Amino acid sequence: MGCCNRRCGLIAGAVIGAAVAILGGVLLPVGNSIIRETVEKEAVIENGTTAYDNWVAGGVVVYRQFWLFDVQNAEEVVRSGATPVVLEKGPYTYKTRYLAKENITFNSNLTASFVLPVGAIFDPSMSVGPEEDTVTSLNLAVAAAYSLVPTELHGVLDKLITTSKSSLFQLRTVKELLWGYNDPLFKSQLGLFFPYNGTYEGSFNVYTGKDDISKVGMIDRWRGERSLHFWNDTYCDMINGTDASSFSPFVDKKTPLYFFSSDICRSVSASFEASHDLKGIEVYRFALQQNTLDAPNVNPDNRCFCKNQKTTRNCTLAGVLDISTCQDGKPIFISLPHFLYGSEYLREDVKGLHPNKEHHDTFLDVEPTTGFTLRFAKRIQVNMMYGPSKNITVLQKVRDYTIFPLLWMNETAALDDETAAMIKGELFSRIDMLDILWKALLGSGVAVFLVCSISYCMVRRNDNQSKLV
Repeated sequence: MGCCNRRCGLIAGAVIGAAVAILGGVLLPVGNSIIRETVEKEAVIENGTTAYDNWVAGGVVVYRQFWLFDVQNAEEVVRSGATPVVLEKGPYTYKTRYLAKENITFNSNLTASFVLPVGAIFDPSMSVGPEEDTVTSLNLAVAAAYSLVPTELHGVLDKLITTSKSSLFQLRTVKELLWGYNDPLFKSQLGLFFPYNGTYEGSFNVYTGKDDISKVGMIDRWRGERSLHFWNDTYCDMINGTDASSFSPFVDKKTPLYFFSSDICRSVSASFEASHDLKGIEVYRFALQQNTLDAPNVNPDNRCFCKNQKTTRNCTLAGVLDISTCQDGKPIFISLPHFLYGSEYLREDVKGLHPNKEHHDTFLDVEPTTGFTLRFAKRIQVNMMYGPSKNITVLQKVRDYTIFPLLWMNETAALDDETAAMIKGELFSRIDMLDILWKALLGSGVAVFLVCSISYCMVRRNDNQSKLV
């Protein structure tokens, strides 16, 4: 009777162990389904969700750091056609994107529209000097007039340049170059980012994700249009992806992330580079694809972004994007800082540039479960073009068209400690608890099942041997 009880007990133990293991195995897909439903619910842009609270407020504080290129040999360039030599000066740091979205309207087609007020507050503690620091830089008015005024009127332009005592280069404060000054040639306000404070970016119309979470945050319309009108091409005029502040949940490393940047008047994509730890949270780093600004003969997709055969060397120039079509004709060229990934002759035309991937590349650190961007660095260089002219005195010695760097900026933000603690406490602690629970149940259940099964076999064998004796 005792042997029977012992064998029955082992059989019961094995059954219980198997049941516990099955429970652990079942808990995994059920738990994952619960997590997915919770994350998707909180990622929808509607009142009461985590995504909505961050979306309205604009998220973490964003800074714009500027490095300006100070020309070291301005007189030699004008008088003898010397190659310009520049020295990087910065950073000069401003707090930006600190204002909440305005005019938020939820539409019946499951989208939300809004405008984004912009502003800049100087932060001396994060800067190398005051805004009143001076820099010798390209004369914005002269460079713009050179491109905007027809060649046959360059003689008239030369008289205006001479009368206004303008030259190819000018000495200005950091504040003037960034935010505006009274220009003697145009007799109006000029500045690389003028006007800025008190203006708005947008309007935007984005999907809320309520009907399809894979579309959350994706831009439906910008300035009332579903496509751009800068490039005169269906492909280049597409508005793809989000504004890069967030993406749909459950990010896949193998799938590029698409986002639209109004700063460069086009959509771009980023591909997975590596996983990183950010305040105890795993993030996926997506970096701007290196072929984004490739020459059209290397990346045919960029053919429609090449608008000027002369200034782009028959569209063989890599590393720059001519955005004059969305800048009222002003000869503005966008690139990565120091012409990273650009054609070598860009750095030969201007000495003093030293591209470095670590400091000059653009990246997004995205938390893969929620799709939230927790850290980013958007690095853009602003350049203008000038070239030779027989009738403009300050350009008579210039030997060729030059894409000249004015400054580069790093628009950056990172997860703060409070938000990191919230994410880890409210989301990942539950995921970790569930992970530990199903592993514990599965492991202990399997262990009990194996121990009881093996013990049962041993007891039964011993009992059989006793009967034979």
